[in-house]
Amino acid sequence: MALAGLVAVAAAIVLIWSRFSDDTALPAAKVNSESGAAPGGPFSLMDHTGKRVSDQTFRGSFLLVFFGYTYCPDFCPTTLQGIAITMDMLGEKATRVRPLFITVDPERDAPESMANYVGAFEHGIVGLTGTPEEIKKVADAYRVFYAKSRAGSLGDGKASRYTVDHSAFTYLMGPDGKYLTHFAYGVSPQTMAKEIRRYIDNWK
Repeated sequence: MALAGLVAVAAAIVLIWSRFSDDTALPAAKVNSESGAAPGGPFSLMDHTGKRVSDQTFRGSFLLVFFGYTYCPDFCPTTLQGIAITMDMLGEKATRVRPLFITVDPERDAPESMANYVGAFEHGIVGLTGTPEEIKKVADAYRVFYAKSRAGSLGDGKASRYTVDHSAFTYLMGPDGKYLTHFAYGVSPQTMAKEIRRYIDNWK
């Protein structure tokens, strides 16, 4: 399905959430690892304009961090559309937030591909890519699972025809770069905006 079609489908799904989802139905929950360390950490990646950026580039802003890829058939367009609606709901407070979309498919997601993809959602979403080693490092830091699936599921057997299974949390990081909370896939924009607004209002 073309990107425009995926975005349209995602928009319709998120519209249903925004009208009927209970704000308390899918609360954010803290992610715990075996080591007890919170998700997040330093990174150095390429943004969708071809510029090298790091976690320090975004210091001073709250970050909404989501991992996915541009060929994703469902989770990614739906989540990014939800983030776009959340940014609308935040109003003036949206200037305090930077959404980051980090690919888990660096072999196909060059900066140009990322630019075309995030451009469809607008709202200042920054696409980030890098070498497979760089992506693995940041994914590990955020406790993100991802793995290529078998190619045959998309039909023509070409090597480029594969999907990537991946976890679908959206992480909220503070202006100091530290983990605050995360949102599960399917959370409504109202819930996300309400929680982000609370953290912004209480930030010291």
